[in-house]
Amino acid sequence: MGLSYREAGVDRDAGDALVERIKPLVRATMRPEVVAGVGGFAALCGLPARYRDPLLVSGTDGVGTKLKVAFRTGRHDTIGLDLVAMCVNDVVTCGAEPLFFLDYFATGALAVGVAEQIIGGIARGCVEAGCALVGGETAELPGMYAAGEYDLAGFCVGVVERDAVLDGRLVRPGDRLVGVASSGLHSNGYSLAQKVLLEHMALPLDARPAELGGATVGDALLTPTFIYAKLVAALRAAVEVHGFAHITGGGLPGNAPRMLGPGLALRFRAGSWPVPPIFDLIAHGGGVDPEEMRLTFNLGLGLVAALPAAAADRALEVARAAGHAAFVVGEVVAAGPDTPEVAFT
Repeated sequence: MGLSYREAGVDRDAGDALVERIKPLVRATMRPEVVAGVGGFAALCGLPARYRDPLLVSGTDGVGTKLKVAFRTGRHDTIGLDLVAMCVNDVVTCGAEPLFFLDYFATGALAVGVAEQIIGGIARGCVEAGCALVGGETAELPGMYAAGEYDLAGFCVGVVERDAVLDGRLVRPGDRLVGVASSGLHSNGYSLAQKVLLEHMALPLDARPAELGGATVGDALLTPTFIYAKLVAALRAAVEVHGFAHITGGGLPGNAPRMLGPGLALRFRAGSWPVPPIFDLIAHGGGVDPEEMRLTFNLGLGLVAALPAAAADRALEVARAAGHAAFVVGEVVAAGPDTPEVAFT
């Protein structure tokens, strides 16, 4: 008898079993605009009828070396939330409503239970963001990954009115900066975080350093990324917002200026928001320079909004009502030839 696909390392039965398990998870994410989702060669989705002159907005991302923590702990139920968050949070910065999401999941040998946990997290993230999980790809690639390892990528499409796009044109000197708290590291800087905590400090993942207030290192590293889609919509409905920035790799200096037009700069007031203890543990444990910390991590702010000074207090109320801690953390200023784009005072 000749060789089979199973003997080459691909288990079609496992793939079929996974599809059956995730069907109810996917159904829970559906929106009325979805015409045809999981199961076909491609997904079909209409545009919400309330849009007059819609633009489609797209984004793609992964979760980086945070995956290694999931591998080491055997905890896979939240990494899908991170995947959705990293894509959706980028898309909503221009004011878009997330419409649908697709994922790519690749592994050497398909473990149905693990894959179900991952996709379950993706589905929960889609529900939280208000977008439909319309499809994806599960690739079993023997020899490409070490045993128990996998890779993830996500793809989000949103929609926004052409005349409501936030592209920097509205931001002006005197605007206040409202920072919305992160849940911790989110999904950036993990190569440095793991280098410090797991190698330099040699902390076990089940260690409970005093700095973490009773949480384990694994807990802190796997805390899911906040999804800001519904907060962005609530803020835009309640106040005049001029710009949003999603704070990812590159920190505040690398991301906050992306919401600015020409001739503008940002001034952040150091100490105007609380920095989660995981960052202090990394900084002190690895002797990491403060500027390096700012250029690598979000340091406690996952989203920054620029808005008129008169709207700042109302924006704080809206954020807190939505369950997000928020703070006035700085302002927009006019930039001269020698003005730094981002400064901390």
